[in-house]
Amino acid sequence: MKLKNNTVFDCSIIDVSKVHNYAGNITVIENGINIPFDVKRVYYLYDVPGGESRGGHAHYELEQYLIAAGGSFDVILDDGKNRKTVNLNRPNLALHIVPGLWRELDNFSSGSICLVLASHKYDESDYIRDHDEFLEFKK
Repeated sequence: MKLKNNTVFDCSIIDVSKVHNYAGNITVIENGINIPFDVKRVYYLYDVPGGESRGGHAHYELEQYLIAAGGSFDVILDDGKNRKTVNLNRPNLALHIVPGLWRELDNFSSGSICLVLASHKYDESDYIRDHDEFLEFKK
């Protein structure tokens, strides 16, 4: 199973482009154009209280694009051997998270919005919610 071998280095920041207009900017994300999977679910996190974190899980199959639609936050990625922290703070940049990685989101700025584009619909059986179980999966 390849995704067991995914590392934090398989995740990357994608510039999903920004079209500048005197009336404001627009960023467009289209299946098959600037995202490597078909988006099956969209959700966003907001009003996260100061000092709180989100995430704290991994996925067996799900891929995601995380975008700071407003404000900023950190994404901590963990592949069982390496950890990497990515700060998201621009709405035209997406963090592509591949399957098989633990992720935590924290350090949310006031009023921040984390937009998530997901490759699959919600499926509880795709989650690994215990870090020790995640480490066992990665072996």
